[in-house]
Amino acid sequence: MAALAVTRVPVAGGLPDVAGATVAAAALGDTAPCGPGRFLVVVNGDVSSHTATVVTPGTVSGLAIPDATLTVAAGETGLIPLAPLFRGAAGRASITYDAVTSVTVAVLELGR
Repeated sequence: MAALAVTRVPVAGGLPDVAGATVAAAALGDTAPCGPGRFLVVVNGDVSSHTATVVTPGTVSGLAIPDATLTVAAGETGLIPLAPLFRGAAGRASITYDAVTSVTVAVLELGR
């Protein structure tokens, strides 16, 4: 698993270069820091749709919380908030992908 870094996007700073912040999605998955204002960006440059899954390690009343999934159509970009509930034992979210062909990802933080 690769550890994704955060790219900060200042609120008053104009449009960010999202494509320039992305890196190839790791075949074995990635980890990312969670927190307010943080988002996983998934850019799908493939001809097929792909799904990113963010593991939800917690439970409510002893019941597992379903993992969050984001399906991104071919040629599209998707966002999923990296809420604190995704934080695992290592303090980071675990992310997997159904495939990584032509898929790039980034963690953006808005504000600050």
